[in-house]
Amino acid sequence: MTRRTKVPEEIHHEIKDAKYIGNGKKSMLSRRTTGDIIFDTINLIIMILFTVVTLYPLLNTVAVSLNDGTDALRGGIHLLPRMFTWDNYKAVLRKELMPRAALISVLRTVIGTVSSTFVTALLAYVISRKNFVLKKQLSLLYVVTMYVSGGLIPVFLVYKSLGLTNSFWVYILPGMVSAFNMLVIRTYMNGLPESLSESAEIDGAGHFTIFIKIIFPLCMPVIATVALFTAVGQWNSWFDAMLYNRMSDDLTTLQYELMKLLSAVTTSGKGQTAQSMEHASGMVTPTSVRAAATVITSLPIICLYPFLQKYFVAGLTIGGVKE
Repeated sequence: MTRRTKVPEEIHHEIKDAKYIGNGKKSMLSRRTTGDIIFDTINLIIMILFTVVTLYPLLNTVAVSLNDGTDALRGGIHLLPRMFTWDNYKAVLRKELMPRAALISVLRTVIGTVSSTFVTALLAYVISRKNFVLKKQLSLLYVVTMYVSGGLIPVFLVYKSLGLTNSFWVYILPGMVSAFNMLVIRTYMNGLPESLSESAEIDGAGHFTIFIKIIFPLCMPVIATVALFTAVGQWNSWFDAMLYNRMSDDLTTLQYELMKLLSAVTTSGKGQTAQSMEHASGMVTPTSVRAAATVITSLPIICLYPFLQKYFVAGLTIGGVKE
């Protein structure tokens, strides 16, 4: 014979209220008004249009780069090539310096991104410490560099006196620290609990250990965002190669070589390089070569972005705004 446990009256009413509220939520979720359906439909249409507007220029450039150059001058190419050919890419990649230039671009992107991100984050950690005496003065000094520049000629003379011209390190050392990226990382670090560092100091950890094992892993979203900014800047840069390493073919970059190729094709008939390239390829035009060069330079960044996308929005938003 089993005894039935008597449920108190208050608990009985609470269970009935919970069931009523749960059923009400289900009914509210199941009921969708005409306004909700109209809003979702309009939102979906806007998102589709936005996606088409965003992707169309990229897909059109790819189609033009894979189309015959002479046929592309007629126009009417949208998402698919009309006369498929690889001649445009062959014309771009046929130059002797392209493999070496691509290697230099990859090396400067990898080394420059890793070193710049690490050093910038380390500087941001120092300035974000509350007990650092000169943090306000040092922050102001870096902010001034964002608005004031020494000029092209003084900078060139300084680099020459330091032995950075005709050197690979001119791609790495001058841009080692970015004031904007440092401020973004510092703002993110200011939002971290100070108790984490204090507890590590009590256990005997030094500042470098705290930075490597605690602060740096917690700042991964903003670190990934800054790394993406730095990688894009390093990969697309060509002006420094023209200024400081134009006399050294071993230190040229892929973007600088593509820029010279585009200039030669655009001024067709005025230089021997453009004439020889046209005779070799026959069906290459400035428009098609420009499209092929754009795809080649954009492809590595497009392949890298999906791996950093999950950090990008969070790092940029949290690191850029501090309540």
